[in-house]
Amino acid sequence: MSEIRYTLPVMALRGLTVLPEMIIHFDVTRKKSIAALEAAMTEQQNIFLVTQRDIDVEEPGEDDVYKYGTIAMIKQIVKMPKTNTVRVLVEGKFRARVEAYLQMDPYVIGEVMILEDDENVDMLQEEAMVRYLLGLLDTYSANNKQISAEFVKKLQKEKNITKLVNQLCSEIPMDYEERQKFLETDNIHQRFDLLAAQLNKDIEILKITRDIQEKVRQRVDKNQKDYILREQIRVIREELGENNTQTEAEEFEEQLKKLKASKAVKEKIQKEIDRFKASAGNSSETGMVRGYIETVLDLPWDKMSKDNKDIDKAERVLKEDHYGLTKVKERIIEYLSVRLLTNKGDAPILCLVGPPGTGKTSIAKSVARALNKEYVRISLGGVHDEAEIRGHRKTYIGAMPGRIVMALKQAKVKNPVILFDEVDKIGSDYKGDPFAALLEVLDSEQNSHFRDNYVEIPVDLSEVLFIATANSVSTIPRPLLDRMEMIEINSYTENEKMHIAKKHLLPKQLERNGLTKKQLSISDKAMEKLILSYTREAGVRNLERRIGDLCRKAARIVLSKDGKNNVKVTEKNIEKFLGKPRYTYDSANEKPEIGIVRGLAWTSVGGDTLSIEVNVLPGKGHFELTGQLGDVMKESAKAGISYVRSMISKYNVEKEFFENHDIHIHIPEGAVPKDGPSAGITMATAVFSAITEIPVRSDVAMTGEITLRGRVLPIGGLKEKILAAKLAKIQTVIVPKKNEKDIDELEKEITEGIEIVFAETMEDVLKTALCH
Repeated sequence: MSEIRYTLPVMALRGLTVLPEMIIHFDVTRKKSIAALEAAMTEQQNIFLVTQRDIDVEEPGEDDVYKYGTIAMIKQIVKMPKTNTVRVLVEGKFRARVEAYLQMDPYVIGEVMILEDDENVDMLQEEAMVRYLLGLLDTYSANNKQISAEFVKKLQKEKNITKLVNQLCSEIPMDYEERQKFLETDNIHQRFDLLAAQLNKDIEILKITRDIQEKVRQRVDKNQKDYILREQIRVIREELGENNTQTEAEEFEEQLKKLKASKAVKEKIQKEIDRFKASAGNSSETGMVRGYIETVLDLPWDKMSKDNKDIDKAERVLKEDHYGLTKVKERIIEYLSVRLLTNKGDAPILCLVGPPGTGKTSIAKSVARALNKEYVRISLGGVHDEAEIRGHRKTYIGAMPGRIVMALKQAKVKNPVILFDEVDKIGSDYKGDPFAALLEVLDSEQNSHFRDNYVEIPVDLSEVLFIATANSVSTIPRPLLDRMEMIEINSYTENEKMHIAKKHLLPKQLERNGLTKKQLSISDKAMEKLILSYTREAGVRNLERRIGDLCRKAARIVLSKDGKNNVKVTEKNIEKFLGKPRYTYDSANEKPEIGIVRGLAWTSVGGDTLSIEVNVLPGKGHFELTGQLGDVMKESAKAGISYVRSMISKYNVEKEFFENHDIHIHIPEGAVPKDGPSAGITMATAVFSAITEIPVRSDVAMTGEITLRGRVLPIGGLKEKILAAKLAKIQTVIVPKKNEKDIDELEKEITEGIEIVFAETMEDVLKTALCH
């Protein structure tokens, strides 16, 4: 080995190894490297190039670079404009090894020793090695079109094995670490073996790649790009071996093994997977079967979430989220109690019926949170196709499962809470009746084997807690109503609205509008006025909107230049924020009057009072009804008059009175349609008062249906009606005796301050209502 030593500038390269006979250009940005280049140019243009072990090291030291490198001659240096980058062209000359580093700053100088190749090769051996490498080169260039014919032709003339190895190592694409092995190997035989192995490996890889491409080209249509990609993946997997990866069908089978499902379900899915394998050439059928398999594998056949077993916690969650709704909360706690005692128990199918804005939809979310169940909402408003519930048969293009199965897929467990929102808004047409499809879903005896048209396999819905909401049950078919447990959600009282506004609505709107409690405060009196004078509803939806209005106006004041840090809304200044009151409530009459009686009515936005007026005037016995009355109300009025005529003789009224007088009943407001039988006793009392000229107490209101014989029949909506009476400052309310149980169920705060009188006949009504 030579002992020739040189002192040369040293430059570290990242991700690049330069070999002898190699001509290459690269960019240099490091200051030390640029300084080393400049130093080399002042001498004989020679520089020692050594490769970094780790390309991420920015300032390499002695241990960060290899010992072996290449002495190269700098051919050209070009400084790139507007950058600190230098582009350099070098030619590798000799292999060398650094013996010592003499200087590290401002650039590296090292003492390097040139290494001579161990060329202990006889002529015949050298010729054999050359021929072998040239043969490999021919095969390599035939499979790799990136190798130029000129390069191959040039090397065919090379007879020196060392130069041939060096030039091939320089031109054949390989990793810098592989090139470093050649650089560190002195023996030409070892370098020959490394190069031959590398060439043979590359040739095999190129052949496999070409074979894959050829197989793919023969199998698929040129226009199906997505199919080509899938086939390429499949052929690659075949070439690599089945143990390392899986085909698409095998992935389905792997998911099937992990799926928690019954044996029958798994057998059905396995049949579909086998069908998927057999339909490889039919793209349309493949897509249909693939979609079906993906859907059924995503369903939670036997996967369940763990229910909450802490009754106190469940009760606490329900109370935190909602004020009131006692019946719903009690029913849920009862269900949970039974479930804990028996470890089973059918999930109840609840139907919450009530006016808009009373919290029917939001209570379902709270139930899911209290029971630690997943929650899925299905809006049924406007649904008129049975396939929306049961799904389409999978043979149709674009077929999908029904909403029930999609809800289970979304929940990812078989025991979620599923809310059927607005179940009373379902329609039906020539496509089928969705109500009929729901009969099976909501029947606890049948829904353990619900059959979706798309899935075809029976789906167990018995663990699902179904909750339906409706504003009215009049549009829901009787068989469906029979399957559900009805829970009426009535209007909120003024006190309940106050609690809900302070505890839930105000904090929610403050957060939504970026305000704090200190920046906006609403007094209790202002909140009361807001509830009574700016909203008229059974629920709290409009109340929340009005609170939102206050928050937005407060935010504007806080951010204005002359604004205050806190805005206080009081009973006196609320009109500045919301304008004049929108609603007023008719108070009780100041004094008893003849022919005027206060009735109680139920509306979709709560209760209301009606002032029924009767005039008796000379005429020919005509009977007039005005005020947009419905048929039922007109018949009720006629029944009331017939009763009065049958008993009026007891009060010294002439027999000819009805032949010589007309009776006119009017119920304001004239533009508002009215109907129902509950104003029967009210109209009869007003007619009796007008005929006998006996005044009716101004502090009395009443509701009840009348018969021809004067019996008082029960009516509905008592809670709303009594609330309306309280707002009108009525002292006494007459209700049917048969409604006594309904009165007992009302909260004390509703009946407090009002005398409830129960009447069985009209005589009981007249005894209380008339001034004696």
